[in-house]
Parts: sequence; C-alpha cells; structure tokens
Amino acid sequence: MPSSPDRLRASRPTVRAVLSALTGPVPVSRSQAIGAAERLAAVTSLLSSLEHLTGPEHKRTGGLNDWALARHGHARYGRPLRKLLDAVADERTTRVLHAARVAASAALLLPGDSRRRGAANLFLGVSGALLYPTHRYGTDGSDQASGMVQTATGLARLVPSPAAQDALLWYVAIQSNLSYAVSGWVKLLGRDWRDGSALTGVMRTRTYGHEGVWRLARRHPRAARTLAHGVLALECLFPVLYLKGGLLARPVIGAAAAFHVANGFVMGLGRFVPAFTAMHPMVAYTSAPRSHPAVAGRDDRMPAALGLLLAGTAAVAATVAAHRRLRATDHAYGGTVTTRHGNELAHDGTATGQGSGPVTVLVHGLGALPAHFSWYTRALGAGGHQWLAYSRAGYGASRRHAGTPYHLGESVDDLVDLVEAAVPAGRQVSLVGHSLGGEIARRAAVRLGGRVHSVVYVDSSHPEQLDRSGQQGRNARHVEEMIRTTSVSLRLGLGILMQTPDWVENLPASVRSRAMAEYADPRVWTAALREWRAAERDFRSFQGPLPPLDTHALVLSAQHTVDRDPDHLLMHKDLADAHPPGRTVRSAVIESADHDGILTDPRFAAEAARHLVGFLDDTTARNTDGQHPAPAEQEAR
Repeated sequence: MPSSPDRLRASRPTVRAVLSALTGPVPVSRSQAIGAAERLAAVTSLLSSLEHLTGPEHKRTGGLNDWALARHGHARYGRPLRKLLDAVADERTTRVLHAARVAASAALLLPGDSRRRGAANLFLGVSGALLYPTHRYGTDGSDQASGMVQTATGLARLVPSPAAQDALLWYVAIQSNLSYAVSGWVKLLGRDWRDGSALTGVMRTRTYGHEGVWRLARRHPRAARTLAHGVLALECLFPVLYLKGGLLARPVIGAAAAFHVANGFVMGLGRFVPAFTAMHPMVAYTSAPRSHPAVAGRDDRMPAALGLLLAGTAAVAATVAAHRRLRATDHAYGGTVTTRHGNELAHDGTATGQGSGPVTVLVHGLGALPAHFSWYTRALGAGGHQWLAYSRAGYGASRRHAGTPYHLGESVDDLVDLVEAAVPAGRQVSLVGHSLGGEIARRAAVRLGGRVHSVVYVDSSHPEQLDRSGQQGRNARHVEEMIRTTSVSLRLGLGILMQTPDWVENLPASVRSRAMAEYADPRVWTAALREWRAAERDFRSFQGPLPPLDTHALVLSAQHTVDRDPDHLLMHKDLADAHPPGRTVRSAVIESADHDGILTDPRFAAEAARHLVGFLDDTTARNTDGQHPAPAEQEAR
C-alpha cells in the first residue's frame, strides 16, 4: 500500500493537468478567429431581424420605435442623412432590409472561407447601422456590438494583407476590453455595486428582473453580494488576461461567456450571448503569446499605434480642458462679492443706482449655469427691468473658499450677502430661482424680509420632494451616481468627448461657447455633487410646513415635470400657498416644456419670460401707484 508521500507525488501530475486545462491561452489562428466571430455575430443579426419581421408592433403608431416620434431625435443631422433615414424607416424598405439580413446571416452560418463572406459581413454591418436609429429601443447594445464585429470581419475577409487583418482583429479585441473595463469602473462609482446590493436591485426591476432570482438573492444576501462583487471584478480586471502570456485567458473568457449566458437566461438579454461572445475569438487570438504556433507571424503594431494615438489624444484633451477652464473662469465683466464664508461670487447684470423697480436676481439650478437664463435676461432687458445673475461658489468664475463642510445654508448666506452688496441700497429684489435655485431663493427671501419684492419659482425644487414623491425618492441615488460619474470622467480628461447638449445649442449664439466651456469644466460637477449630497440630507430631514413669505409670487411649472410626477404639481401649489392672501400669487404651466427647456428652449422660454415680465410689470405698477395689494390671484395655463 503506497505511503502518504507517494500518494501526494502521484496526485501532482493530476493537479498540474487540471490547472493546465483551466489556465493558459486559448490558441486560435487568424482564420479561426475570423470564422468564429462572424458566425456568432451572424446569429445575433439573424435573431434581431427575425424579431423585427415577426413582431413589428413596436414600429406602429405609439410604439417604442415609432419613427414619427423617433425621427425628431435626429433633427440635428444634415438633410441628406435625414432623408436616408426616412427612406430606411419606410415599412417596405425595413422589411426588405431585414429579409436580406436574414438571408445573409443564414449564409454566414454555413461552412466556407471565401471573400463573398466578407461582402455579406459588410452588408450586415452597414445595414445594421442604418436600421439602428429607426428601432434602437430593444437592442441593449447587442446590435451595435455585432455590427462592429461584422464590419471588422468583412474588411478582414476582403483585404489581402495579413497585417491589415491583424489590425482589424486587434481593433475588435481592444473594443471588447474597453467595453468590459469601462462598464466595470463605471459600476464601481455606484454605491449599490460597491456594497453588493446591485444584483438584488436589478432583479427587482420590471425590465430586467427575475422574481425567482430576486427571491433567492433576498434569501442569501451574502452569496448575492459575492456574485455582484465577482461581476465587478471580472469587468474591471478583464484586461489581465493579456498578462503572463495569456495565463488567465481561459478563466477570464470562460467567466465572461458564462456571465452573458446568465444575462440571457435571467434578464432576457438573449442576443447578448452571441453578440458579445463574438468578440471573444479576437481576444483569444490577440492574447496568445506570439511564440505560440497558432498565432505565428501575428502583427502586433496596432496596440503600439493605439498607445501613441492615446498619448496624442491625452495631450489634446489636456489642452482643450485648460482652454475651457480659462474660458469658464474668465470674468471680464460684472463684479465679485466676497461673502461671510469667504466665497467669491462672480456676478453680471444691468443693475445700477438709477431705477426704482425691483432688481431681478437669477439663481441657477444644480449643475446649471447663469447662461441658462439667457432668454430671460433678454426679455427682462427689453421690458426695462434690471437684472443680476451670478454663479454659486464653485461654478464658473466663482470660487469656494469656505473651510467648513458644505450645507445648503451656505448658499443661502451667499445669496443674502450678494443682494446686500451688489444690489443698490434701497432697491427691492425679485428672486427668480430654477430647480434647486428656487429653494435657495425661497430660503433667502425669508432672511431678506422686506428687501424682497417677489419670488419666482421656475420648475422649482421643494424641500419635501424626496419624501412626498416616490418617483424622486427612488431616483435620488441614480442622480448622485450620474453626477459623480460625470465629475470623475471630466477630471480624467474625457471632456473632449462630451457632445454639446441640446440645451446649449438652444441658447443664444453669443453665449454658447462660454456655456459649453463651463458645462464641461469638472469644477461645475464637483460643486453639483457637493450640493446634491447636502440637498439630499437637508430634504430628508425637513420638517414642514413651509414658512410664510409676505411677498408676491409667481410659480412656473414645466408640463413634462408635472405630467410625469403629479406630486410635484401639488408641491408647486404648496410654494404658492406659502405666500399669504393680499399678495399677487400666480401659477402657470408652460405647455410641452421640460425641466431645462422651460429656460433654454426659445419657444418655451419666451412663454415663461412673458409670464415673468407681465408679473413684474403688474406688481411693480401697483406698488408704484401706492395701491393696496390686490387679492391673491391664481392662474393656470
């Protein structure tokens, strides 16, 4: 009978064999990687086109992919592209394209290695790109992933140069690594992924949830946290499979494939399985050591070229960021007020010592800018009303020097100090606040007392909104994650990739450049994150009711805000009711406007500004004429 040391020595080859089978590179040749990738991608496009041919209800009137509605999202494109998309969106054209995609996909699943397969792949890639804008809802990224693989494999089939083929395979492999790593590191910014509660939360949703898995995760929270952290580690560390000659390629690729299979089964993301695993053959090919016979002669210049490109891009991004910072912090006009907290507030406007009416002081929202009020300031100037706009501490050219932790009271103090220092003595003010700026203006009005002529709430926040509105209470965490993600991305120099948002394009041409410079400045988002956290703490602990304000009031609501969240309309009524009878109190809903559009869209801003100027004219005339205040008015439009 063998002794224990003998048994141990006998078991060592078995352990080595198991480890050898589970670790190491996945040796596939160039042609094998192309063939496997194109077949997996073909499965995705086959399933996608069959779904659209057999279930066209989403493209019908009112459906998720109703082109009559979706086409407005592409209004910024040039006329030729818009006409092309309109033609592709035609029902007959769509059906013909999908039928052709089914045929091409089925053909690619057959054996073969000819150049005609390259043409079929390119057709799938190009047609998928054309069809995507017409029915983007429901793809969840799978069609984009398969389209990228099909375009790359199509070109690889058609180009004769092995070096060019390797460059294309490296391109897909790098994209695969980025898709996992970026997804993982973005998840890492989310509190629910860090504390391991993400899996339970996702399984509870109607779109991607699974009741059985949710109940299982609730019963075994420790296992659910371990699994969530495992997904996080897999995505964040996916590129480690390139280390040590691809030592971890097999477990990492296997784990990623298993992850997509699980997503397909549990979350209903069936097309994810072939779409994202279609990139794995390229990852396997590029992660094997060049000494391996399967990849002999592989051209690896693509990563080095990409490194040089990234270095150049980083230099350009740093230059653009520095230029934007100088533009955002430049304060050539207006003045600066230093508040009791040591903060320096940059302000601009038309307020002078001459004049008798109230000065309109504009208070921007969270993560917003004074430029948001550009259409309002034009209307105010045209109506003969003086105004003053400022950036809160940390925004634009304003600087925060306070040495204590931030709280909303600091911004209220700053606004009070700004009014006392920048508005001529003896002049009243009309505080106009948007979103969080409305709540800051309301609190400052309490402090300023008789100095305040009126408060204008423009789609304003309410201190009880996180408790009274279930929708806003649930979305609070996601708002913080969005702000934090944007802040981190901009600090990493990714601002060069930020597209100009629609609201900037809607502003007057003269302010767009500066508005974009401020919006892409990390300081704005750092300040926004600081304010959001303070506002959430403050709102969660607020004990009503709202204190009365003996001033005139105008409450402007965006229709999209109150339609989506009726509780917010009731809270806007609370704001109006806080101003007692005997004062002019008006309310209006700006039809078709959303939260930002009520300020930045020329149509909706003009309507809102008309209400504002009319309100100021009426209330100022009554005070000037010495008339007694009119009974409280209520208007709704």
